[in-house]
Amino acid sequence: MPSDAVRPVPPVARKVPKTIEQLGRVRTDDYAWMKDDNWQKVLRDPSLIKADVKQHLTEENAYAKAMLASTEALQAAMFEEMKGRIKEDDASVPAPDGPFAYYTRFEKGAQHPIHARKPRDGQGEEILLDEEAAAKGKAFYQVGAATHSPDHALYAFAVDEQGSEVYRIHIKDLASGAVLDSPVESTTGDFCFSPDSQWLYWTFRDDNGRPARIYRRPARGTAADDVLIYDEPDEGFFIGVGVTSSEKFIVISCGNQETSEALLIPAATPTAAPVVFHPREVGLRYEVEHWNDHFVVRTNADGAVDWKLVTTPEAATGKAHWRDWIAHQPSRLISGTMAFKDWFVRLEKVDALNRVVVTARNGDEHAIAFDEQAYALSLEGGYEYDTDTLRFVYNSMTTPRQWFDYRMSTRERTLRKTQEIPSGHDPAQYETRRLNAKAADGVEVPIFVLMKKGTPLDGSAPLLLYGYGSYGIAMEPSFSIRNLSLVDRGWIWATACPRGGSEKGWGWFLDGKKFKKKNTFTDFIACAEHLHAAGYGAPANTVAYGGSAGGLLMGAITNMRPDLFAGIIAAVPFVDVVNTMSDTSLPLTPPEWPEWGNPLEDPAAYDYIVSYSPYDNVAAKPYPAVLATGGLSDPRVTYWEPEKWAAKLREHSTSGRPVLLKINMDAGHGGASGRFDFLKEIALDYAFAVWAVEKGWEAA
Repeated sequence: MPSDAVRPVPPVARKVPKTIEQLGRVRTDDYAWMKDDNWQKVLRDPSLIKADVKQHLTEENAYAKAMLASTEALQAAMFEEMKGRIKEDDASVPAPDGPFAYYTRFEKGAQHPIHARKPRDGQGEEILLDEEAAAKGKAFYQVGAATHSPDHALYAFAVDEQGSEVYRIHIKDLASGAVLDSPVESTTGDFCFSPDSQWLYWTFRDDNGRPARIYRRPARGTAADDVLIYDEPDEGFFIGVGVTSSEKFIVISCGNQETSEALLIPAATPTAAPVVFHPREVGLRYEVEHWNDHFVVRTNADGAVDWKLVTTPEAATGKAHWRDWIAHQPSRLISGTMAFKDWFVRLEKVDALNRVVVTARNGDEHAIAFDEQAYALSLEGGYEYDTDTLRFVYNSMTTPRQWFDYRMSTRERTLRKTQEIPSGHDPAQYETRRLNAKAADGVEVPIFVLMKKGTPLDGSAPLLLYGYGSYGIAMEPSFSIRNLSLVDRGWIWATACPRGGSEKGWGWFLDGKKFKKKNTFTDFIACAEHLHAAGYGAPANTVAYGGSAGGLLMGAITNMRPDLFAGIIAAVPFVDVVNTMSDTSLPLTPPEWPEWGNPLEDPAAYDYIVSYSPYDNVAAKPYPAVLATGGLSDPRVTYWEPEKWAAKLREHSTSGRPVLLKINMDAGHGGASGRFDFLKEIALDYAFAVWAVEKGWEAA
C-alpha cells in the first residue's frame, strides 16, 4: 500500500440525514441521496444519472484505481492466465433437432459467440446470429434466450444493450437472412415459439423492472398484432412462458419462493385462453411437465420439503387427482426433471452432490454413477423428445468439464467434448477435499477445498473463502479456469455451503431464510474458524468473497467478525436490506418478501432485518480491507447499495484499511458482457485479494 505521504485521499461523501419512520420505528439514512429518484429511466439509459451521483461514483472509481495501481501488473498477468485457459475458437457440442444440428462457436479474439447450424448430413454451416458483429461499437451487448422456430424457418434472440436486463426480441427470417421489422420491446428476455411455429409468446417487463404480463403475436407479426393473454395480479410473483418437452402444451409459470401456479394452452389451439392447472395455494409449489398421455408434477405438496413427483391425467389436473409417483425422501432433493418419449430423467442432490436417475416407461430405473468424492453434474437440455440420448456435463474442482451423450437404453456413455485448457492443466497437480464445519447448533456445514498438492496446512497459505447461501441456490464443487490464478500462487480456494442454499436439501434453504437468515452468516463464520483451526489459512491471510445475496453475506460477516478476515470482496452486494425491502417500486422487493420478510407490514420482520442488515449495522470497528463492486444499470442490486455501504464503512472503520468501490458505468448485475472483459473484472477482484493480504496490514 502507498505510504501516507503518497497515499490517495478517499472520496468523502456528503451526509444528508434522512429520517425514516416505519412501523413505529425510526432510522436515519445519511446517504439516501445517492439513490437517483429517476432510477427506472437510468436503468434503461445510464447517461441520465444525476450529476452529483455520477461525480461521486467517478471519484470512487478513480480512488480505487489509484489505490490498486500497484496491482495493475498482477491484474494483467492474471487476466492473461485466465484468457490462456480459454480455447479462443471454442464451440459447443452440436444439439440435434430434425434435419439440423445447432451450436455456438467463437472465433479467435472474439468476445461474443456466433450462433450457427449445419445439416445433419454434414453440409456447410449457416450462421444464424453473429453476436460479435452486432456488439461492435456497443459498451454492453448481451444475448439472453436465443432459439429457432420448430419448423427451422425463423431464429429469435433477445438482446440487452444496457445491462439492465430489459431485453428486445428480434426475429430473423432464415430464408432471406433479414431481421423482421418491429422487434418485441421491454421484455424479460423470456420467450417461446408455439410448436406449430406460427406464434411467439413472451414475458413483458414493466416500468418497475418486473415480469408482469404474457403476450402473443404472430411469429412474423408486428407490435400492432400483440395480444395480451395473461396479466399477473400479484406484483410479488415472477412469471414466464415455455413449452412442455412433448410439445403438447404451452405453459405459463407463476410464483414466488413459497407459492406457484401454472396455466396451460393446448398446442393444438395456440390462441386459446390459458387454463389454470391448479389454483395457487400459499405454501404450495409445483412445476408441470407433460409425458406422453399424462402430466408429471414436481411439487412440495403434503409436506414434501425436498420435493416429490406426482402424476395426473391430462383431463384432470387439479391437486385432488395427483398421485404419488416418486415419493418424498427427506434430504434427497429432486432439483430438476427432463422428459423424453420413452424416458423420464430426474436430477437429485444428496449431501451436496448431484446424481442423475433415469426411469423407463415400464418403471425400471437406474442412476448414473461417478467415482470422485466431490463433483458437479448437470443436465443439458436438447430439442428432441423422441430420442434415446441424454446429454449431461460432468466436472470437478480439478477436472475440466466433460460433455457426455448417454444412451439410456444401453447405458453407454460417449464423451463428446472435454473442456480444452490451451495453456495446459494437469489435474494431478491439484487436490480437492470435502470438509465439514460444525455450526454452533451442531449442524455440519459442507466445505469444498481446492489447492495445489503439497500446499502447507500450517496456516501460512492464504485462503479465499467463497460463499452465497440464499434462494436455495446450491454451490457446486465445479471446475473454474479463474480460481486457478489464485491456487497456482499458493492460495487455498474454499467454497462454503451455509444454510440458505440447497446443498443438503430444501430444508437447508428453509433454515437459512427469513427469521432464520442469521444461520447463513454464523455458518460461514463457522467454516472460516474450522478452516483456520485445521491449518487452512489464518485470519491475517484470509479473504472472503461473495456476490449479490452472497454480498449480503459478506456485509454481515464483516460486521460480525471483522477479526477473521484480512479482506472482503463484495460483488454487487445486497447490503441495504431494510431500505430495499421497504421500497415497493424496486424490481425485486415484493417478490422477495417470502425470502427476507416484509418490513413494511410485519414489525418482527422489520426488527429482524434491521438486526443484521449490513448497511444498518456498520459501527466503529476495525474493518478489513473491502472491495465493493457494482453496475450502474443493475436492476437486481442497485448501484446505490454498494455506494452507500462503502461511504458508511469508510466513515466508521477504525483500522485504517482501505474501503474501495468500483462501479461499472456500462454494465449491470452480471458485469461486463464480453467473455474477456468479464475476466478483467475477476482479475481485479483476485488482485485485490492478494494485495489485501500482502499489503493490508501496513495501513493498520
